[in-house]
Amino acid sequence: MQRDDAFLRAWRDTATQPPATVDLEDDDRQRPPLHFRTLWISDLHLGTPGCQARALLDFLKHTECETLFLVGDIIDGWQLKRHWYWPQAHNDVIQKLLRKARKGTRVIFIPGNHDEFARKYLNHNFGGIDVADEWIHETADGRKLWIIHGDLFDGVIQCAKWLAYVGDSLYEFTLKLNRHLNSLRARMGLPYWSLSKYLKGKVKRAVSYVGDFENAVAREARKRGAQGVVCGHIHHAEMRDIDGILYCNDGDWVESLTALAEHADGTLEIIDWAQHMPVPSKATPAREAVAA
Repeated sequence: MQRDDAFLRAWRDTATQPPATVDLEDDDRQRPPLHFRTLWISDLHLGTPGCQARALLDFLKHTECETLFLVGDIIDGWQLKRHWYWPQAHNDVIQKLLRKARKGTRVIFIPGNHDEFARKYLNHNFGGIDVADEWIHETADGRKLWIIHGDLFDGVIQCAKWLAYVGDSLYEFTLKLNRHLNSLRARMGLPYWSLSKYLKGKVKRAVSYVGDFENAVAREARKRGAQGVVCGHIHHAEMRDIDGILYCNDGDWVESLTALAEHADGTLEIIDWAQHMPVPSKATPAREAVAA
């Protein structure tokens, strides 16, 4: 039996399991949910120690929307093939997504390279979640946005996948250092901070890679007649104009804890959820509140 197929069955079966109680250490009465027309999240990397599952649960608990796009790399099949890692908090995320679908939120899953196994199930529905290769979304003010994960515009993925696997291992090492750093920051009562995001911003080659990726995706959106594009993949939240095309990247839930949101009037914004989460108290023992 292939592990990928077993996991997809587990995805469906999760809906019937009772959710575990997740202590997010906040007073829900003082934090009513934020309401949006549409939300986009990607690069959760469930199945890896780097996934910020508790922060993600906090986000899902305190936001409501009509449509929720899961823009790829939701489940990290690469890591799960090397080492099976699936704590209860990751199970709770899947349960929360399925529960949103049952309660009326339209949930659309566009697989990425790390969960490419799901591309075998395009145009299928799992627990109320639609699986699609890409999507055209029309905003409330009439703009057409092309929704795609973005790995098809990554030369490393397309031309040297072995190098992508090597880079993935190095990235995991950086994230491990990041978890230790943020555990210390939590004990000091300081908010979450991403070491890997900081390093990428300081490396000239990484900055050039991001720029090339953004330009390539924007050019393709123009060819498709869209006014904008929403993608993930590079773990770099951004919203800017590229030659008349609105480029939006919703970021990730490993480093930046970000999402893209559409308001009722069609206005788009990037949400930095680290700014919405309560800062751990110095008197509170360090837990996995921000570094699952």
